Amino acid sequence: MSCYDEKPWLKFYDPAVPPEIEIPDKTYVDLITEGMRAKPARAALCYMGRIISYQDLDQLSARFANYLHSKGCGPGAVVGLNMPNIPQYPIALIGALRAGCTVTGISPLLTPKELKYQLNDCGAKVLVIMDMFFERLMEIKADVPELKQVVSANAGDYLPFFKKLFGQLLGKIPSGKVEPISGKEVVRFPDVMASFVPLVPAVEIKTNDTCLIQYTGGTTGLPKGTELTHQNLVADTTMVTSWVDFNLGEDLLCSGFPFFHLAGLAMCMVTISTSNTQILIPDPRDTTLICKSLAKYKPTALVNVPTLYQMMMDNPRFAALDFSGVKVCLSGAAPFSAESIHALESIVGLGKVVEVYGMTETSPLMTMNPYNGIKKIGSIGIPLPNTRIKLMDVETGTKEVPLGEAGELIVNGPQVMKCYHNKPEETEHAKRELQGELWLYTGDVAKMDQDGFFYIVDRTKDMLNVGGYKVFSREVEETLYQFEDIEFCAIVGEPHPDRPGSDIVKAVIQLNTLALEKDRAEIEKNLRAYCKKNMAPYKAPKKIEFVEAIPLTAVGKVDKKVLR
Repeated sequence: MSCYDEKPWLKFYDPAVPPEIEIPDKTYVDLITEGMRAKPARAALCYMGRIISYQDLDQLSARFANYLHSKGCGPGAVVGLNMPNIPQYPIALIGALRAGCTVTGISPLLTPKELKYQLNDCGAKVLVIMDMFFERLMEIKADVPELKQVVSANAGDYLPFFKKLFGQLLGKIPSGKVEPISGKEVVRFPDVMASFVPLVPAVEIKTNDTCLIQYTGGTTGLPKGTELTHQNLVADTTMVTSWVDFNLGEDLLCSGFPFFHLAGLAMCMVTISTSNTQILIPDPRDTTLICKSLAKYKPTALVNVPTLYQMMMDNPRFAALDFSGVKVCLSGAAPFSAESIHALESIVGLGKVVEVYGMTETSPLMTMNPYNGIKKIGSIGIPLPNTRIKLMDVETGTKEVPLGEAGELIVNGPQVMKCYHNKPEETEHAKRELQGELWLYTGDVAKMDQDGFFYIVDRTKDMLNVGGYKVFSREVEETLYQFEDIEFCAIVGEPHPDRPGSDIVKAVIQLNTLALEKDRAEIEKNLRAYCKKNMAPYKAPKKIEFVEAIPLTAVGKVDKKVLR
């Protein structure tokens, strides 16, 4: 039996968490309906001072489901959602699922060309779009023939009455021009709500039906649509709620993760299925608004990408808040340096930061640090119930690596995706048979310690080859983050001009506020001396570039595609 088959991590499960749990034979629609009706008077969404109860959410989503049904959209039809975190997103999401449709989240940052690709790739029949983004749709209106229904949403639709009134009078509410499109029906979200009664259509939804088509970031080639079934999402929700001590209808969550990203959407879906309340954050860059929301609503859980926690810590208001009621600060989607975790816990409370690991293809979570028990800073934690993980040789993918060595992380569990939409070759490459079972090859390189805690070392595509030596960018970045002048950093490889197949290690550095007044040449000199002292010569950056701001993706990850 291998070190992974022995599951050493089970010794560190919290007492109330079983190694295997029963996954309900339900659709995700069953879960959200139960969640909405268990506590109908409970606040579901808090949006800029407006409270939407679960009874309201039930009724509004039923109206949207009825609208879709009237347009002939049911099982097999795809509904695209192109909005920030405003109330129309969860209303349309739940309504579409209740109508039996499949939902695809669309990033507000997509260019018209990228928008056209996603709409055509998934075959979307309906698009709910923020009116601010309507101009992009107009550019491609003739190139998306399958799209028949367009619903425009405005940031002010669900604002409190007086805030909406004064916002309109003063021109403070962002908006865009909505125009008719030949061959497509264009309506406004409030008109849909006013025109259709709250009647959920009687459609058959199966557990293996595709619930979501979520697109990956497309760091290599075109984005891939990840098909996640109702069963996948019910499994992941069940595993997460068994792990984290969410109380039915008693917790309040605040997350800056956008809903078009599965981390944000899954958190929203977990919140609804447990009858809890979520603060909507339409613009996560507005840390002052986030701090005001935290002060007003006093959430019990925060869920963010590490860069947003860092941005909040840079705002003086954050440290002045009362975090005594916060039970947990979940962090995922990107590495979180140990130094930054210590800094965050000095504000929110010791032991409250829980690092997690997941990806779109796993609905999304695979591992978490224990909620109550031992947490290892810098670790992505241990596998969730019903989840098996192994580390395989990066070159062959067929041989397990010994304890403590780096290998590609592969996973087997009920949360693993159905397939990549219309991409059988990509699916076959990602889901491979090993000893008679299908395993998902994640592309992440990790190590496991003797206790069964996993540590992400790198992405396989971010791993550098320096004269035959493997250099893991995450390891170098972790060391750099301990240098006093660095706010953010990223390691990328440049092809060596004289050594084919070998990389030059390059560090891209964003300085912190205190270092901006210092001499750059002196900082670089000290940084090179620090690297020489703290890492092997082949790992030390040969090139150092200072930038005003490191590019980030829409969810706050360092965008290494841009850096390359």
